[in-house]
Amino acid sequence: MMIDLKFPDGQVRRFEAGVTGRDVAASISKSLEKKALLIKLDGALLDLARPLDRGGTIEIVTRESPQALDTIRHDAAHVLAQAVQELFPGTQVTIGPNVEDGFFYDFARDEPFSLDDLATIEMRMRKIVDRDEPITREVWDRADAIAHFDGIGEKYKAQIIRDIPDDQAITVYRQGNWKDLCRGPHLPSTRHVGKAFKLTKLAGAYWRGDQNNAQLQRIYGTAWASDADLAAYLTRVEEAEKRDHRKIGAAMDLFHFQEEGQGMIFWHPNGWTLYRTLQNYVRRRIEAEGYVEVKTPQILNRALWERSGHWDKFDHGMFVTQTKDGDLLAIKPMNCPGHVQIFNHGQRSYRELPIRMSEFDGLHRNETSGSLHGIMRVRGLSQDDAHIFCTEAQIESESKAFVDLLRLIYADLEVELHSVKLALRPDQRFGTDEQWTVAEDTLERAANAAGVAVERIADEGAFYGPKLEFHLRDAIGRTWQCGTLQLDYVLPERLDASYIGEDGAKHRPVMLHRAILGSLERFTGVLIEHYAGAFPLWLAPVQVVVATITSDADDYAATTAAALRKAGLRVEVDLRNEKVGYKVREHSLAKVPVMAVVGRREAEEGKVALRRLGSNGQQVLTLEETLVQLVAEAAPPDLR
Repeated sequence: MMIDLKFPDGQVRRFEAGVTGRDVAASISKSLEKKALLIKLDGALLDLARPLDRGGTIEIVTRESPQALDTIRHDAAHVLAQAVQELFPGTQVTIGPNVEDGFFYDFARDEPFSLDDLATIEMRMRKIVDRDEPITREVWDRADAIAHFDGIGEKYKAQIIRDIPDDQAITVYRQGNWKDLCRGPHLPSTRHVGKAFKLTKLAGAYWRGDQNNAQLQRIYGTAWASDADLAAYLTRVEEAEKRDHRKIGAAMDLFHFQEEGQGMIFWHPNGWTLYRTLQNYVRRRIEAEGYVEVKTPQILNRALWERSGHWDKFDHGMFVTQTKDGDLLAIKPMNCPGHVQIFNHGQRSYRELPIRMSEFDGLHRNETSGSLHGIMRVRGLSQDDAHIFCTEAQIESESKAFVDLLRLIYADLEVELHSVKLALRPDQRFGTDEQWTVAEDTLERAANAAGVAVERIADEGAFYGPKLEFHLRDAIGRTWQCGTLQLDYVLPERLDASYIGEDGAKHRPVMLHRAILGSLERFTGVLIEHYAGAFPLWLAPVQVVVATITSDADDYAATTAAALRKAGLRVEVDLRNEKVGYKVREHSLAKVPVMAVVGRREAEEGKVALRRLGSNGQQVLTLEETLVQLVAEAAPPDLR
């Protein structure tokens, strides 16, 4: 039997069935055979030694190919597991996936690992790479596989096999004498993992993420295609640690957390000023685009959440309470069901559409304690949340308007739109397959019409519809998923939303769920790290500190501060009996963008000496000139 393989250049070549990826690479050139790590057949990565029983579009994946990096990281996880079991016999392995920027593996072991162990494990990993152990795929009988892993004390692996659906093959990969249950694909041998890896940290983890299960030990690592890439990543990590929003938040006195309110932020005056400044800027931007702001109840009866479908899909994430009368209520984790209730209140006409309904009210989600992370992952949050009720004919124009608005806001905040992904239907969902196909295709066309190219990602959509995920890039090259646009045919139907069409009949509106910043808490954390606390003047919580050189200037400092405040600036006064150099250093650490220094001469001449954060020089201006300059600089982008 012959199969046809189509290459990236469009050429089609015929091979005998059973040909391997290595054979195909060798048929092109010996040098390509040496560089080949994997193949890609019709978009799916396969082992180089995997016999091919069908034709399709083929690509030879080398180390330079972006597709190789995830497999390098996955193989690094396997090398880690092998190293641990060689060094610490009796340790059980559980799961070891690749993740963004690296990999981890969870281990079951009575004695805890120490940070010193990481260096020892890393050395053994390098030896395994040097051993160039072949990595080979084997298909096992299910019962034999369970018996084998049970027999060697790997109870977690045996349990994983028991839970694999009957229609899926049980594949085991050998790495020299070591083996692991895995779907693959993998590199040809451990040598191809390379040595551009580093173990980074230890953490605790529950088996299958359930706190009722046994606690495991997780070892994290990072792996890259080259030493240069690893060095660049470690530099980014070092820079990220300096920019950690929790450290900067403490230094700038923005917020704190405490045990009595896990996952809830205690915003201090400076932090709340920053938060409100950001929120009010977004509010002005969306109001200019025709959004109307509403407020819906914080607590709603279970019956509404059941009708919307959230109770079945999201009940574990809700805070629930019960009244004395027995009514079960949930604190809202999202606004969409409430917004549909406002839409349903009274008869709607097609002439009213689109209706763009926004809300900044607080939401609460019962995140696990282990997932909480500063203000980036919290239990109490707000979103720049809005829902657009429109007709099908308006989807494209509304989507384009949203993308344009998102680009404008990101530009104002000096972050870059990096990429857009289209999250497709998940396994657990409402609506028909036909509805989902229409929704996915429509959303992709709308994105393309807005000038956005999308990458499709499987299984990541909401239970009611596909979504566009907007990823931004910050000052040190990290990406963050913040904005979303979701196309929903399901909730309007489940909650019986309708409008009267031009034909006089009832029609279902389409519902677009959208957010530009997403969680305002998380986005504030992103901005803190993006700017390293040195915000542009319009965002800074304290914009100007008026500091005296001598006490002779105290009255003039108060007059200067009053004039600046009257002009709308956020001002503090520092009259302490300290040297001006000490004051400058202290307020620089607090990231105050402008210091207005005044002494006896400035008081006599009606001037101020302006010092900018990060600059050693100063600019001497009259008070009137200072007001004009700073007021112009401090204007938010939408008011300039």
